Amino acid sequence: MVIAAGAANDYLSLANAPVLWILALTVMGVVVVQSLIYMNAVKKNAESAGMSQLEVRTAFRAGGVAAIGPSLSVVLVAIALLPLFGTPPVVVRVGLIGSAATEVASASIAAGTMDANLGDDTFTRGVFIVALMAMSLSGAGWMISTLILTPIFKRSSHKLEKVNPALMGIIPGAALLAAFAALTFRELPKSPTHIIAVVTSAIVMSICLLIANKLHAQWLKEWGLGISLLAGLIASYFAHYAGLGMPES
Repeated sequence: MVIAAGAANDYLSLANAPVLWILALTVMGVVVVQSLIYMNAVKKNAESAGMSQLEVRTAFRAGGVAAIGPSLSVVLVAIALLPLFGTPPVVVRVGLIGSAATEVASASIAAGTMDANLGDDTFTRGVFIVALMAMSLSGAGWMISTLILTPIFKRSSHKLEKVNPALMGIIPGAALLAAFAALTFRELPKSPTHIIAVVTSAIVMSICLLIANKLHAQWLKEWGLGISLLAGLIASYFAHYAGLGMPES
C-alpha cells in the first residue's frame, strides 16, 4: 500500500488512534489494580512485619508526598513530548517507564536507521511505527529482566537470612542509598547549576530532619523530600539566570 507524502507525514493521527488509546488505558489500568493489590497486601501482612496500621498509613502518606516531585518532572517531560509522539504512546512509555531520555534515545536511534530525524519532515508514519516499536522493546527489556531476576534475588535473600539475618536489614538500605547516590553524582559534573541544586536540596533536607527530630514533627519528615526538591529547583533557577548554566563547549 502506497501512502501519499502528505498522509505519510501526518503520523500524529496514527499516534492518537483509538486502538492505541484502548491499549494505553488498559496498561495504566493494570498499574492501578496492581497498586491497590499491593497496598491491600501490605495492610494485611503489616503485623507479621512488626508494623502497626498507623505506621502503614504513615508510610503510604510519606511515599505519596515523596512521589510528588518526581511525578511533576515526568508530567512536564510528557507534555513536552506530546507533539512528538502523541498522547497514548507518551502516557504508556513516559508515564510507565518514566525515563524520557531512554525513550527519546530509543526512538532517535530507530529513526536514524531509516535516515530520519525526530520531529522533522522525514519522520513519517512508517518511521513512527518503527520508533514506537523500538521504545516498546526497550521498556520490555526492563520488565523482562525484573521478571527473571526477582525470583533469583528472592531465593538469594532467603539464603542470606539463614546465614545472617542482620544482612537483610542492611543490604536493601545500602542498595537504595547507592542507587540514589549514583543518580546524584552523575548530575554533578554537568554544570555549577546542578551542583547548587544538589547541595541546596541536601542542606534543606538536613534542616527539615533536624527540626523534625527536635520538635517531634512527624509531618515534616514526610514533607521533607518535597520541600527539599522545591528548594533545589528554586536555587537552580536563580543559579541558571545568574550565569551558572551549562558550561560552554
